[in-house]
Order: sequence, then C-alpha cells, then structure tokens
Amino acid sequence: MSRSAPTQTARTVIAKRSPNAPVETDEIEALVKANGDDVVATVTQVGPNDSGTYLGSGKLEELAAVVEEEKAGRVVVDGELTPDQHHTVEQRMPEETIVVDRYRLVLELFESQAGTRRAQLQVELARLRYDLPRVIAAADEGMLNQQTEKGSRIYDVEERIDRLETKLKELPEPAEQFRQRRREEGFDLVTLAGYTNAGKSTLLHRLADEMSLEDRAEDAPADGDGKDATAAIEDRLFETLETTTRRATLEGRPALVTDTVGFVDDLPHDLVESFSSTLSEAAAADVVVLVVDAGDPLETFRERLSVSLEVLEAQGVDDDRIVPVLNKAETLSEEERRRRSSVAADLVPEPAAEPILASLLEGTNLETVRSEIRERFPEERATLRLPNTDDAMSLVSTAYDRTTVESVDYEGETVTLTCRGRPSVLERLQGRAEKFG
Repeated sequence: MSRSAPTQTARTVIAKRSPNAPVETDEIEALVKANGDDVVATVTQVGPNDSGTYLGSGKLEELAAVVEEEKAGRVVVDGELTPDQHHTVEQRMPEETIVVDRYRLVLELFESQAGTRRAQLQVELARLRYDLPRVIAAADEGMLNQQTEKGSRIYDVEERIDRLETKLKELPEPAEQFRQRRREEGFDLVTLAGYTNAGKSTLLHRLADEMSLEDRAEDAPADGDGKDATAAIEDRLFETLETTTRRATLEGRPALVTDTVGFVDDLPHDLVESFSSTLSEAAAADVVVLVVDAGDPLETFRERLSVSLEVLEAQGVDDDRIVPVLNKAETLSEEERRRRSSVAADLVPEPAAEPILASLLEGTNLETVRSEIRERFPEERATLRLPNTDDAMSLVSTAYDRTTVESVDYEGETVTLTCRGRPSVLERLQGRAEKFG
C-alpha cells in the first residue's frame, strides 16, 4: 500500500526523464516548492520510458543512492506513474521514503487549499480514485481476493468512493446559482482561462475596478522593485482553488471577471475540473479570455495553445466567445513575435477574436483586449420615455449602473433615456418604465 504523505516540510528529490524540457523542469520544481517541500537534488533519465520501472533499473539504483546521501524523505517523479511502476519505484527506495508522481503532487496541493465543503469532497474523491489501483497493486497477489472482501482496505476505499459520489450529486451547485443571479442583476460574465503562470491574475488586476497591480506589489518583499513584485502575481501556483471574481467596467458596461485555476502540463484536465469551476465558468461565460504565455519556447507555446482550445471546445465554449491574448510580448524579439502571431493565427478558430499580442505587465495592447471583450457582450438598444419624477430618476440611476447609457434628454416633464445592454436587463427596465404610465 502506498505510504502516507508527510505532514511537514520534506527534503525532496525530483526524478524525471529526458532533459529536453526546461519549462517542465521549472514547473515541477515550482510545484514541489508550492507544496512546502525543499528540493535537494534532481535525477534525470535520458531515454525512453521503461514500462516496468519508469526510469530503468540502473537509474533507480542511482536515485536510491541520492535519496540516501541527501537524507531525503520524499521522491517526486515528474510524470504519471502506473500503479505497478509506483509500487516498484517505492520498493526500490530506502525504507520510509515516500514516492509521489506529478498527478499525486497536485492532489496534495489542492488538498491543502480546498476551502469549501464541495472542494474538500472533490479532492478526497479524486485522491481515493487515484489511490485505489495503487492499493490493489501493492496488495499481495495471493491475498487479493481476501483484500477485496468486506472490511478490507480495498473494500473501504471503494465504499468511500461510492459515498462521496452520492454526496456530491446531492450538493447544490453554487456556481450556477451565482451566475443566474448575476445575469439577472445585469452583469456580463467574463472568464480568464489558460495555463498557470500565463498571466491571468495580472489581467484580472488590470481589468478590475477596485484592484491594481500595486495592490499585489504591496505583498512583495520590501527590497523588491515594482516589476518583480508584479511578476509575483504569476508565481504563486494554486494560491486558491476557489475562483476569484471581481467587478469590472468595460466601456461603460458592468461585468464580473473570474480568474480560474490554471492548467499545468502533463496533467489530465478532468483533474483540474474536479477541483474548481474553471471549465464550467468558461462554458457559462459571455466571453472567455484565453491567456497564453508567448514567452514559452515555440513548441511549448504551440502545444499549450492547442490544448487550451481543445479543452474550451470540449466544454462547449462557442468559438466567437473566445478572445486569445498572447501575453509577455516584452520578452520576445520582433521576429519571435511574428512567429507566435503566425502560429496562433493558424490554430485559433476563425470566429474567435484575432490573437492579441500583448504585455499585460506593461499594459501594452491592454485597451485592445478590453475592446475585444466588450465587443462580444450580448446587447440591444432601448429608448425609454419617463416622467420627470424622483421615482423615474431611480430608474435612470439603475440604467447607469446596469447598462451603457447613450443619452438622457430632459424636455419639460418628460425624460427620454437611450441605453444599450443585456436584453434581459433592458426588458426589466422597460417593464418598470411602463408602470409610470
């Protein structure tokens, strides 16, 4: 059976295959550190995957020696281990060494961050689904039938999975209730989607009415400069599993912008979906801003953009609701910018907005991003004629708060209001206006 995860900081050795993916190496180290552990060494296997041991017998011996030498209590494998591979690797390590793969590491991160009851249950369910085949693989083959009997560890896990699935189905879906209420109040909904560290949090701070980059800069070390402090917005992996929503006004139109949990490489996206409303938020939003790190190596950039688009398509996000933002343009030469723009133009579906090369950190092309979002809001135009009374002025005030007011004309005892907004909001305003006779 898999050994339990530690409850305090652990000295950790990272094990990985193929040295030709520096971006992924940086990510696995960031994930380990975000989990509160110390990386004391990295062991890399050059070559193909070994089906039985993942790293190969020789490399496992080297890994075990490094673990012993560094007095490490934990090994993190930068990949997804099969149950049999996990059991084999763990058995070859010094006694009491805990072995986790990338998938299990992210489970631990999510488990430490789950705040709501729903999130806690989802994390537990995903962990048990992950652990079950590993519990079976670790069981003595001759005792497997006995292990599956009532009262065994395997039976207990299976029973708990069934109970959690039932309990989650019975819980109300707060995100859907929230979306419905906000739409009724007249807000357009914008979701920020993309990989971790692409710049979604920076964009949220750029768009929100009551937030700024300086807000987060105040959290940085006193000796750091403003740019480094701002960059720290993107360096906190999985700061929270709960989506962050802020109000924004885009060309006069009130909106709610939601920053969601980002994707990470080599991780099944249904895992991310299990722990947050990231994808359901995207499917229900009026506009989805897909933020991509243009500073990634070209092939990584291409792969992440392609996968992100596939995920949005699988969730039923209409192409014409997508606004692709190629962030971190300031890190690229002019030639590299053209390459990223060309790749994006080939991948992004035609109904979506034209990919926007931007620097959210420096504010380059931010107004273009705002304009493209605003252009995709559903709207109609209405002209209301009201008596010039205090009650009617209350309606005018509501129109300013919930729509884009084009004009207000006062002619004697009559007020003529022309505004643009969500059809449902205009319908309610017209209903109130009719009551004035």
